[in-house]
Amino acid sequence: MPKDLSPKIGRKTLLASAPLTLTGGNFQASQSRRRPRIAAIVSEYRRYSHAQHIFDRFLWGYGWGNQHHHPAMDLVSVYVDQTPKNTLIHDRLRRFPSMKKYPTIAEALTLGGDKLAVDGVILIVEHGNYPKNKKGQTLYPRYEFFMEIAKVFQESKRSVPVFNDKHLSWNWESAKEMYDTSKKMGFPFMAGSSVVVANRLPSIDMPMGVEIEEVLGLAVGGIDGYDIHALEAVQCMVERRRGGETGVANIHALRGPSVFEAMKSGSWDKGGWSNELFQACLCRSHTLAPSRKGFNHILPKFDDIIKLVNDNANEPVAYRYEFLDGLKATILLMEGLVMDFTFSARLKGEKQVLSTQFFLPPREVCNFFNPQNNAVEQMFLTGKPTYPVERTLLTTGLTAAGVESIWQGQKKMDTPHLKINYQPTTESTFRRS
Repeated sequence: MPKDLSPKIGRKTLLASAPLTLTGGNFQASQSRRRPRIAAIVSEYRRYSHAQHIFDRFLWGYGWGNQHHHPAMDLVSVYVDQTPKNTLIHDRLRRFPSMKKYPTIAEALTLGGDKLAVDGVILIVEHGNYPKNKKGQTLYPRYEFFMEIAKVFQESKRSVPVFNDKHLSWNWESAKEMYDTSKKMGFPFMAGSSVVVANRLPSIDMPMGVEIEEVLGLAVGGIDGYDIHALEAVQCMVERRRGGETGVANIHALRGPSVFEAMKSGSWDKGGWSNELFQACLCRSHTLAPSRKGFNHILPKFDDIIKLVNDNANEPVAYRYEFLDGLKATILLMEGLVMDFTFSARLKGEKQVLSTQFFLPPREVCNFFNPQNNAVEQMFLTGKPTYPVERTLLTTGLTAAGVESIWQGQKKMDTPHLKINYQPTTESTFRRS
């Protein structure tokens, strides 16, 4: 890996006062009859932030099935790193006096005492005023906050489940250390995007044990934010293939005009991707932009796609990557052409393409956070991750490698560090009701 992917802030300062002695197996599920107590560690708490979408659901509940579900646990403490003028934290503290805001992460976990006093921790470091590096990555302190959490666990000689929203870190080294820390200390750890557990149209999953030849994910947005959503959407499908996950061998990222040149080639072997898979994704989209005035049902032509995407602020992006078992995958970020997330796959021996849309309701409601909240709750209640954190470790690595590939002049890069093996859950974990 290139040397400049390593973390530049916080590591020595954070651990100097109390180095972690990592010992496994110190997680103990609560045997008490009292309701579990949850601590929230967030970057900022404002309208439309991930913190609001997730923690408001813990406070007020949310629609689940045919009833309004109230989590069987209490959000009792919160640490908020930044409080802009439009923060919601003061309003929430007023409405829920049983929840207290603490000035440090450690105090939020100990409830102002000396030892860990909560039964679960939610870490959401998304949004906020943080610096960017020269590659355009926002240096969100997910790693730094996570290590402060781990430090409390170590000093308390006890640990509890932790959920980390979205990818683990902006760089691979920190993400891997977070993963290794959770394994060595022996506490349940789950992470990832709300996309993977959202409803799908049609409501299908990849058949378990199937052989897959090529897949494509079409999405909205740009790098270092939406690429992780698209990568996770693809990964939650392909991890169910024969043999489970084996890891990724290489990645080639493209941005701007290079994306259209690759698309023109019409196939993976010629440097692009399957036109059939791309068209399947377009046909699953509910937001496909009209390519001609007065018509909203015509499949856009090549020149139409270029115009629609170029009229948008975000440049088109493509990540082409190959798995160690030979599977070929592409994610395309083409905002302006579509505003949703779709997936398609060619299965070995099957003539018909498998495809679906990850259904994400409008922004004001954002009910795709409902199944994510429910998955987090289940982990807190059972002490077992609802789905494997290795999925997010791999997609975090792919996100960092994709950004690096673009930074290196859209160069194809080998990824020997992404040899990550894991098995998916047998039961599908996306929302089907």
